[in-house]
Amino acid sequence: MPQKKPLVIVTRRLPDAIETRMMELFNCRLNLDDKPFTQKELIAAAKEADVLVPTVTDRVDAGVLAQAGPNLRLIASFGTGVDHIDLPTCRQRGITVTNTPGVLTEDTADMTMALILAVSRRLTEGVKLIKSGEWTGWSPTGMLGHRIWGKRLGIIGMGRIGQAVARRARGFGLSIHYHNRRKVHPDIENELEATYWESLDQMLSRMDVISVNCPHTPATFHLLSSRRLKLLSERAIIVNTSRGEVIDENALARLIEGGEIAGAGLDVFEQEPAINPKLLRQDNVVLLPHMGSATIEGRHAMGEKVIINIKTFADGHTPPDRVVEAMF
Repeated sequence: MPQKKPLVIVTRRLPDAIETRMMELFNCRLNLDDKPFTQKELIAAAKEADVLVPTVTDRVDAGVLAQAGPNLRLIASFGTGVDHIDLPTCRQRGITVTNTPGVLTEDTADMTMALILAVSRRLTEGVKLIKSGEWTGWSPTGMLGHRIWGKRLGIIGMGRIGQAVARRARGFGLSIHYHNRRKVHPDIENELEATYWESLDQMLSRMDVISVNCPHTPATFHLLSSRRLKLLSERAIIVNTSRGEVIDENALARLIEGGEIAGAGLDVFEQEPAINPKLLRQDNVVLLPHMGSATIEGRHAMGEKVIINIKTFADGHTPPDRVVEAMF
């Protein structure tokens, strides 16, 4: 007798090829108009689904999980971060959580380097000048930015993405420094010629560029607090392709506005999709709409991982990307 297909509810629009494969494998309900679920709609989905496929825009909190139906046994998140899911409550209710690690590493590292270059070399200001029609031609003092060759890069979070950023940055002549919960393996340190700083405060005060590549957890909320941001040199720039909550955004905006930090490149924001008006006003701040992982290849790889996790779980096995709270 054929095995009953699990009811899989997907909260956002996914690539066509992924949605088609999910329809073939599962009893799948798609979100064709891609409108984010309201909390009421999310609760309704949790009541009915065997498997819920949320994204970072969905807050699967204790309130949602308290009303989940007895059949909900898997939350297969489309994304790497799981700070939008209440993991302790999932554990208490016997709900397995999976994510899609590893497939976005190179894309996010590319975007990190793009932001470092864009802020240092004033790329968006240059585009704006061209499009305004006000550019009158080359001049010796026109649009002067800063060289990144020979500068110090401080990476906060030396996981997969942090290491990928370091490899790219070495090619641009940056010297690599990092702060992490623990030192990386000596072979990786040697390969990257990376200097470890146990004290984040000490590293911040000595860097020219700071790259935030750590996940958002209770321990990293406002890790870059107002006090720590004030440790940065007025010549330093900060780039964040991780999570907005890691930086005290109001403090960052004030310091940039006051000329105490040279600039910032941000792909994520503390109150997404809302953006601090002070940041919007600054020419030395490059702002992107959370597109660090937005490649066709990356999105397809994420979807494939979601499918494998669901199929493995439905077949009675432990999914390969099962999230364990201790990982975060």
